[in-house]
Amino acid sequence: MTAKIERFLADQQPETPCLVVDLDVIAGNYDALRRFLPVAKVFYAVKANPAKEVISLLVKLGSCFDTASRPEIEQVLAAGASPDRISFGNTIKKQRDIAWAYEQGVRLFAFDSEAELEKLAQSAPGAKVFCRLLRACEGAEWPLSRKFGCEADMARDLLIRARDLGLDPYGISFHVGSQQTRLDQWDIAVGKTAMLFTALNEAGIELKMINLGGGLPARYRDEVAPVDDYANAIMNAMTRHFGNDLPTMIVEPGRSLVGDSGVIEAEVVLISKKSYDEDVRWVYLDIGKFGGLAETMDESIKYRLRVPGDGPSGPVVLAGPTCDSADILYEKFQYQMPLDLKVGDKVRIMATGAYTTSYSAVNFNGFAPLKAYYV
Repeated sequence: MTAKIERFLADQQPETPCLVVDLDVIAGNYDALRRFLPVAKVFYAVKANPAKEVISLLVKLGSCFDTASRPEIEQVLAAGASPDRISFGNTIKKQRDIAWAYEQGVRLFAFDSEAELEKLAQSAPGAKVFCRLLRACEGAEWPLSRKFGCEADMARDLLIRARDLGLDPYGISFHVGSQQTRLDQWDIAVGKTAMLFTALNEAGIELKMINLGGGLPARYRDEVAPVDDYANAIMNAMTRHFGNDLPTMIVEPGRSLVGDSGVIEAEVVLISKKSYDEDVRWVYLDIGKFGGLAETMDESIKYRLRVPGDGPSGPVVLAGPTCDSADILYEKFQYQMPLDLKVGDKVRIMATGAYTTSYSAVNFNGFAPLKAYYV
């Protein structure tokens, strides 16, 4: 909770639920990443928070952008970024969107399958392409395994195929999982990538880029290592496996840039029990999974909460306001809240600048999308 956010909530008293983001925090996080990892190009993962205020700030700071769709590319271009600062990083793209992006000047595309590669060859001739490796994502609180990427032997064959199709086999990408808590995961992934660089070099292809993906964390309930520890882990992995002959390095931070910049203020709508002899209270907020807290699915991301009162506390189940039984935030991991908590009290959900507004449903049960303010 920064002084700017505290002051905004006190002065404006906006209707809840709402997200308030301090843009200075994002600028500070970007500067820290550039300072501790200066050899890597930063491609902000737009999906984390696509607000025009965030994108415009990062354009001014010199960031590049990892985009997943035509609308995201349109947003970045409208904010003033040139096409050479854009990666079309989704491995699942419509052919007409590939063609459109290519017409705009985008020349960097991801793929992980032969069918996607053929689409790129037809609609983005000569473009730089990088193949995404499949990773298991051990240690990540929000894993990204199985849906994206392919095994190393397939990646080798696909990059050779890219050359034969007239594309530029530019590099390899991987993602160690979002909110990664194990620093050794980059060393494992970089090691596998280095072996692929060698195998492709033997096939006459000199790869030029390694995309290290995202994974750098925000601060939720558990403490995480500082960004310089992550930067050191990444550079140690790169120098260990590539020596002094480092390829171009790309990182795709999202959560680590914008997560800690935001606070959601919510209101307690109802407090109840399910039986007379039950100690656990059910606390229903005016925001839930469908209002922007989708990452509580399987209780993966555990947010820090600030609740009024400092008296005795007891266990609660936290749930959202909709008529969907899936709209339960935390039940297995029981939070503690003051026993004198009452309906109408405000609850502040910390580090919610990432993956909240972009996950918020449009009028499910009639509830409006999460309102956001940028200060």
